[in-house]
Amino acid sequence: MRLPRIGGLIERRLLLNFRVDPEALESILPDPFEPLIVNDVGIAGICLIRLTHLRPPGVPRAFGMSSENAAHRVAVRLPDGTEGVYIPRRDTNSRLNTVIGGRLFPGAHHHARFQVIDTGDLIKLAMRSDDGQTQVQVEGHSGIQLEPSSVFLDLDSVSSFFEQGSVGYSATSDSNRFDTLRLKTRDWRVTPLTVQHVSSSFFDDSNLFPAGTIEFDNALIMRGVEHEWESGDSLYCAETVDLDRSDP
Repeated sequence: MRLPRIGGLIERRLLLNFRVDPEALESILPDPFEPLIVNDVGIAGICLIRLTHLRPPGVPRAFGMSSENAAHRVAVRLPDGTEGVYIPRRDTNSRLNTVIGGRLFPGAHHHARFQVIDTGDLIKLAMRSDDGQTQVQVEGHSGIQLEPSSVFLDLDSVSSFFEQGSVGYSATSDSNRFDTLRLKTRDWRVTPLTVQHVSSSFFDDSNLFPAGTIEFDNALIMRGVEHEWESGDSLYCAETVDLDRSDP
């Protein structure tokens, strides 16, 4: 039995996005996912999100939970044309999320430590999972335009791209099954984030992404957005790829 939905406030959400050689993505994506192509490249990234007042329907706002969370993602398309994101790994600083994730609610989570400085303009965030497999660092400040080298034409086009890819398919302990979760927002809005530094143990792994197959593309930030997470039917397939690695 799973909760059909939970809601709350997206206090802060960073989308750190990379352009990737489609062949590199094809080698790590399980069936039935295919890379979603934008101007001849695939799109992958990290969602770093602070949630507050998170609670099931009917629970007073004052009893909602707060957490810092990270999800490594790849923009994908299914054979029927459905678009979304494949999520091989979720991390959180909430012990509760690690307990209910994948059980009472879609998406298994690994516990991690987050260090965050957020002044409203400057953001510095560092995350390291307890198992040592996932590390993320980013430093940036509020921007006024996308990176000039981005594959997206403008802020409207990149905003629309990620708003449409609101369905996430999370890897589970069952290699043939993916948890499905849809993000619904009442007022979708993003602004550019100018990044001075970004690193990810996942995207920096040359075994998964050989030199020249991945580059940073752009970063976006959302703040103060009411939202709901809605559970969906699990997606089943023939086989998957294990992206959890023993090395940090």
